[in-house]
Amino acid sequence: MRVNKLATQFRSFSSYLLGSASSSQQQLRRNDSSGNWVQFARFATTSTSDGGGSSQSDVMDVLQMRDFIMKVCGATQVYSEHVSQREQLRSLLRDSQDDLEARTISDSAATVTVPLSNPLFRERYLNTNGTIRYGQLLEQLDSFAVHISYQHNSPTLSADGRSPYSMVTAMVDELILRNNNHIDTTCDIKMHGHVSWVGKSSLEITMYMSQHEKMFLETKFLMVARDASGSKSAVVHPLKLTSDADRKMFESGAARKLLYQIETAKESLFSTPPTVDEMNLVHYMFLQTLSSTSKSFSSRILPEHSAWMDSTKMKNAIVCFPQSRNVHNKVFGGFIMRMALELGWANAYSFTKKRPIPRAIDDIVFHAPVNIGALLLMSSQVCVVDPPYYLVRVRAEISNAKTGELTTSNVFHFTFESTPDEDPAEAEKIVPFVYPKTYGESMLYLDGRRRLAKQILRFKEEMEDI
Repeated sequence: MRVNKLATQFRSFSSYLLGSASSSQQQLRRNDSSGNWVQFARFATTSTSDGGGSSQSDVMDVLQMRDFIMKVCGATQVYSEHVSQREQLRSLLRDSQDDLEARTISDSAATVTVPLSNPLFRERYLNTNGTIRYGQLLEQLDSFAVHISYQHNSPTLSADGRSPYSMVTAMVDELILRNNNHIDTTCDIKMHGHVSWVGKSSLEITMYMSQHEKMFLETKFLMVARDASGSKSAVVHPLKLTSDADRKMFESGAARKLLYQIETAKESLFSTPPTVDEMNLVHYMFLQTLSSTSKSFSSRILPEHSAWMDSTKMKNAIVCFPQSRNVHNKVFGGFIMRMALELGWANAYSFTKKRPIPRAIDDIVFHAPVNIGALLLMSSQVCVVDPPYYLVRVRAEISNAKTGELTTSNVFHFTFESTPDEDPAEAEKIVPFVYPKTYGESMLYLDGRRRLAKQILRFKEEMEDI
């Protein structure tokens, strides 16, 4: 049974976790996302709402994690247009993994706390109705993946503790949420993670989130290592497999990478035409929108309880300020993911008039870095509906203010659920169906339909296994 199997894997994985001990209980100043200076109390052994089952004195929190990343990258606390000179660190890199120390999975395993039990920290994670802001959790997952990547490569450091690597998020290999409508926003959330696969210059990071020892999120990030200047790839430490479970995990990571490459080439509607069944569906939907009294193909009507796809759009323009930077003075990938999710959520809310529940996030590929000062344009659209589920697509583009040229940074696909409080079987009444008008919209519909079908199949399998 899949759910029970995942729970078993999660419990066994916990034995890997080597949380960083912290003796600091002092008050530290931190800059929040609004730019206001606040005092974040560090509850070490005094916390009574840990949400994970172990003492917080044994686990690093997200603020300490950020400090670690800043230190290992030699980043400055304030923004500068020029990243500190790190060229001299290149000499620490090697051309072959044979010259680097092999690292075990437990060497990178870590646990980091999101301290929601701290009321001064909690507010930025709260939605207006008191539920969790999932976009903020995405930001922390991105930082956590970077942290684990540096932990895996920690034997290669300069005398002052700086790493010659620049770790960049290349892809998020799906993000799955389960039992996420019961998150307690007054109790800490634990992030657990480790390296699960290593290539020559890339690493797969497997991560989970839990509360009260129950996992509610799992995901895998693919990280790419660049040299200190970020100009070319860098060879990372190989992975030492010490058990059959390790070897199985490693082989699964390699298979996922190969499968992604095959599916991207085979299933993309940008390169491969739709199937016969899909084209028949598009034609059927087209006929559904023709007037029965008119013999014109240009006379279109909207079926009852439906919406045209082009009416489900919502957009946002973001000026990328320095406070959204990462340690390499590019826009933080977690920030882009958060803004995309919150735009998609707002669109879903507007579309259904019902608070949507995020259920899954499809693969996210980072196509181009976003510079500080750039104008980031985001456009969202509801692509397909299968009540109570529906998929919202968000496209992020970098706008060149001088030329007007647009460069795609990311494309996101968010699966939401909206269910009536009174009768879940009445979901069709609050989630309208969508119909494409053009061929281009039809392709978006079919692409979204493929993605949503995979997610719904997984939801059904999990329900059967419970």
